[in-house]
Amino acid sequence: MISVFGSSRLPAGSEGYTLAENWGRRIAQAGFGVATGGYGGAMKAVSKGARAGGGMVVGVTAPILFGHRAGPNGFVDLELSSPTLLSRIERLLDLASAFVVLPGGVGTLTELTTAWNLAYIQALKGKPRRMIGVHANWTALLRPALEIRPEELELLTVLHDGTDLSNFLNTVHI
Repeated sequence: MISVFGSSRLPAGSEGYTLAENWGRRIAQAGFGVATGGYGGAMKAVSKGARAGGGMVVGVTAPILFGHRAGPNGFVDLELSSPTLLSRIERLLDLASAFVVLPGGVGTLTELTTAWNLAYIQALKGKPRRMIGVHANWTALLRPALEIRPEELELLTVLHDGTDLSNFLNTVHI
């Protein structure tokens, strides 16, 4: 299972939506299911693509937090409900063999940094870590600065396109 993080605000038909749908399909065609936050935008696009590619789709929702949302998108095969934002993120982390991070906002950044911190702690302990593939749009933000060291950046794999994603998926250990 690959947990995919991305913007909930992407409109259908936009460039970002098409990218997310294509990447969801590629993930499924590589033999993985996907886990997302289960709602709209990139989450729906990834779910749609994964379903089209023959993959299982898990939506980790938080109805208490997002009562204004009508429920999981129509491509979700299994909904897992979480009571809090942190438990939702924790479940998305626990389900995955690896993570793919599409462009997004504050929520996506929170998911990325949580997965990244987990990988950092695993690396410090000398344990195998789960891979994190980040869309190239994040590189302007995620660069050596403040206290971020180059070796910490090496915990991330920058994904420019679908070919990079396919290469990344070939390195994921189940």
